[in-house]
This record gives sequence, C-alpha cells and structure tokens, in this order.
Amino acid sequence: MPRERRRPVSSDDPRRPSRAATNIVGLELRPEEKQLLREAGRFRVVRTADLRESLYRGKSGTLENDLRYLRDKGLIETTHINLRRDGRRRSIERVEVVTLTKEGRRLLIKDGDLPKDQKVYAGLVKRREVEHDSQIYRAYRKEAERIESKGGTNLRVRLDYEIKADVQKAIYRERKADPTHGMAEIKEQVAKQFNLPFVDGGIQIPDVRIEYVLPREAGQDPSLDLDQGSRTDHEDIEVLTAAYHRGHLRSKAQAGFRNYASAADRSSLTAKIEGDSHLMENILEL
Repeated sequence: MPRERRRPVSSDDPRRPSRAATNIVGLELRPEEKQLLREAGRFRVVRTADLRESLYRGKSGTLENDLRYLRDKGLIETTHINLRRDGRRRSIERVEVVTLTKEGRRLLIKDGDLPKDQKVYAGLVKRREVEHDSQIYRAYRKEAERIESKGGTNLRVRLDYEIKADVQKAIYRERKADPTHGMAEIKEQVAKQFNLPFVDGGIQIPDVRIEYVLPREAGQDPSLDLDQGSRTDHEDIEVLTAAYHRGHLRSKAQAGFRNYASAADRSSLTAKIEGDSHLMENILEL
C-alpha cells in the first residue's frame, strides 16, 4: 500500500525547508522507491516508461506518486526530452527521464544496498546524448533476464564512463613505465587487460558491461564454499542508433558485443549497411 502523503505545507511557512536543505536523516522509502533510486543512479538516466514496466508492473499511478514524493524530497529530477525525427513520426515525440540529484546520490551510497564497488551517478552530462543513454537501461533489462535465467547473480553495472576512465589510466601507466612502446602496442595490451576487443587499432568500449557471478557447475564438490565454487563472467552491451556511421557499425559487429537498436533505428541502420546486410543479424531489438 502506498504511504499516506502528508498535506503540503504552505510555501510561506517558515518551518518548510527548502529543497536544498531537505533533511533525509531517517527518511523511510518504499521498496519500489529504493529500487527506482538504484536504477537511476546506476544508469545515470532512465526513462520513466521503462521504470513503469520493470519496477511497477504497469501501475502508472503508483509510479507518478513515487516520482512526486522523491522530487519533493529533492532526491530525483525528471525532465522531458524530444526524440529525433526518423522519417516516420509526423510530430515530435517526447519522453520523460529520471536522474538522481546529488542529495539522492548521497542517500543511495549511504543506504542503497548496492553491489560491491558499484558506481552511481547524478545529473545529466551531455543532453544531446540523453536519448541514446536513456535506452541503455532497457537493453540491460533484457540481458539481465537472460543472465538471471542461467543462474547469474550479483549483477554489477559498469557504464562506458567508468570503463573509459580505467582504460585511459592504464594507458597512461603503460606509457610512463616504458616510453619506448608504441601506442598501438600499448592499446592492444590494455585491451587484453580489460578483456575488451581490439579492432582496427582501437579499443572497443561498450555502452555498458554487466558483471555477474555464476553458481558452481554441475559435478563440482558441493562441500566447497559458494565463493570458491562460483565464477565471474560479464556481458558487453551496445545500443546502436541511426547516428552510427557504417564503419562504426562494422567495428561494433566485429567487437562481438550484444548490440541493440530500437525498431525506428533498425530501419535507418538497414539502409546504411545495405551491402553488409548480414550485420543486421546481430542487432537485437529493444
């Protein structure tokens, strides 16, 4: 049952705290609200329509109630973005997205029950990339269901921001350790270090990597501890859009990522790779 919301205090009441000064000490959140914060924090930006389907089982009213409450507490922000025209839409389509505030991020880190070393984010970075980035969560949900169906647990998300930062640090360390090594050699070495594909002289970095734990295999000694008998694995995901050029698409296909695209973007991509139509076989639909 949704919590009973208190009647709003008048805006001229001196006892009413400003949003920036909202006191979150002892704040009690419903399970869905906690999960909403986790998803928005792990993926930086998520479409409310995807949260409605994945967390709220299609219950729009409950979701709107929770969004309003979390906004009032200064934990999230919601905004609408215009989707690109794809030649099929007669009017501009708008979607609502959710991001954490800095206060929401602090609360999530403190009480979020996150996987070990899971990074969380607040606010938008590049608004022109929001449409693309907001689709990553939908692709993740499809892959998460597949991973969990084969026994995967403890799913941890690494966005490209985090992977790129780690790769750049590793390249810097390698160059500093041995300046005689060529950049191509260093990049290939770093790619192997992070288990990333090296294609046409460049390190291919996915939009998101899902790291997870698989249970012990059949036949393993059942007396072993779970940690000893389990193994880790990962899945790399890329969300393709109509903005990708032909060469970029070919590189992503060669990288072996799990590639996803919306129905609208698939139609545009098909025209771009007409001579390489086999590439479409590896593009899954969001």
